[in-house]
Amino acid sequence: MKFGQRQINSQNRIRFVKKINWKLAAAALALALILSAAAFVIWASDASPASEVALQALASDSLVNVDVQDDWVVFSPADNSQPKNGFVFYPGGKVDFRAYAPALRKIAAQGYLVAVVPVSLNLAFFDVNAATRVQSAYPEIENWFVGGHSLGGVAASLFAADNAFVQGVVFWASYPADDALKVKDISAVSIYGTNDGLATEEKLNDSRALLPDDAKFVAIEGGNHAQFGAYGFQEGDNEAFISAEEQWEQAADATVNFFVEITR
Repeated sequence: MKFGQRQINSQNRIRFVKKINWKLAAAALALALILSAAAFVIWASDASPASEVALQALASDSLVNVDVQDDWVVFSPADNSQPKNGFVFYPGGKVDFRAYAPALRKIAAQGYLVAVVPVSLNLAFFDVNAATRVQSAYPEIENWFVGGHSLGGVAASLFAADNAFVQGVVFWASYPADDALKVKDISAVSIYGTNDGLATEEKLNDSRALLPDDAKFVAIEGGNHAQFGAYGFQEGDNEAFISAEEQWEQAADATVNFFVEITR
């Protein structure tokens, strides 16, 4: 075999090996991405479950009608009055959306239509526009508010910034990701527990610059992060100095006071 032919064969082998190595690298990368995605889905699907108290709060009684639908749960006054104001609530990250039933039904009992929405992979970032579905289903509502707990509050603020029909945003142990609410002058209230180990008072004070100048801040003395819902203790949180029932009551009242101030 001539030298030139041997050189060509050698070059062909090198190209072949490089081609195989590239395919192996691409396959390895694809596999790594698939495994990472699978791990993320498994992680996100492991949500904190709603407690028995929360599940019991999904039953209608003399004060509140509860309508459990596939796409949301709606709480409304049991006196068959027609609410003019509606509130769509986004759950916190990796928390069963039903865990907020005890607090939300207290808002409905004061004359409001309240809907809590489940979100994809238990992360509200993946369902920011969930409130649109609720708003479309209840055209009789004149004034709409959105809000959420923790990560859910962030999603609610993103939705409000892009939807002019929203009258205001309610943050429970939460704050916005940017200053869009301030730029668009959308009313907001920040309700927080003084014993919160996650959405600390320091973080909330820092968030003031992202909110309109007239945004309200309401402290629940002794309240913590997890007791806005009913899903047990949350890692990184502090112990609450008040009962969950008392924290739900105060969160609901502060939320309703905000609605009244905006709609009067």
